[in-house]
Amino acid sequence: MAVGAAAVPSPHRRLREQLADPKILVAPGCYDAFTATLIDKAAFGACYLSGAGVSYSHTGRPDLGLVTCTEMVARIAAIAEAVSIPIIADGDTGYGNAANVARTVRAYEQVGCSAIQLEDQHFPKRCGHLAGKELVSAQEMAGKVRAACDTRRDSDFVVIARTDAIATHGMDEALDRAELYMNSGADVIFVESPRDRKDLETIATRLGGRVPLLANMVEGGKTPLFTNSELQDMGYSLVIYPNAILRGVAKVGADILEDLKANDTTRESLHRMRDFKELNKLLGIEEFAVFEKKYMPQSE
Repeated sequence: MAVGAAAVPSPHRRLREQLADPKILVAPGCYDAFTATLIDKAAFGACYLSGAGVSYSHTGRPDLGLVTCTEMVARIAAIAEAVSIPIIADGDTGYGNAANVARTVRAYEQVGCSAIQLEDQHFPKRCGHLAGKELVSAQEMAGKVRAACDTRRDSDFVVIARTDAIATHGMDEALDRAELYMNSGADVIFVESPRDRKDLETIATRLGGRVPLLANMVEGGKTPLFTNSELQDMGYSLVIYPNAILRGVAKVGADILEDLKANDTTRESLHRMRDFKELNKLLGIEEFAVFEKKYMPQSE
């Protein structure tokens, strides 16, 4: 670093600063380096690596706890190489007990993750907006939160604690668990699947101002969709859209395939696509050309 040059804050530190800002942080969901690049190019402050998105895209199956820690770590590493914005990553249950959580936190942090989300379901888990969930005890989850906080190497690495208790035990239990997880060291609290505005406001009334709160906007899920401004006004600091991009890909991709079958060509689908040149420009082809000219032998 040149003498007098200002240090660039780490992604972890930038995430902390954004969570402390009165303006809500919007973290769209990605499932690979390409979708993370779209989020970065669109100038969002962070991206959220969705475990469901990895399950959909990597296994072609629903979010039923099929994805492993190793598969998530590989995705995080690829995303961290592609973008510089903070990566918030789904850690499911930590893939086991508190010892597994500790290993998962180390692995996530080592490859460039800035925050891990952990939940209080039994392993294997399932999507928070699906039926059939079962929870571990509140004390077991509190131990996992403490293990995650004690294991991280960088104190700026963010631990997000999620409870799914609204669906299984009701709001009172969910709030009690959230309070326990906060007191166990969680940096952000995520109460999954509020059913309406009243639920969201109840959560914010109990916990808001003491810890940043995360809202999860799942299109077609159990929680109604509110605007980011509305969520900010309720008291939320972070909102994720885990699979909005993937749902768009699923719809547009299916439409393109139907057009191809019906029209014997993709010409009728061009309005749905970025063309060859646009896509390569988005992915940095011009920067690679500069790199090649600087470092690689040029043909005569």
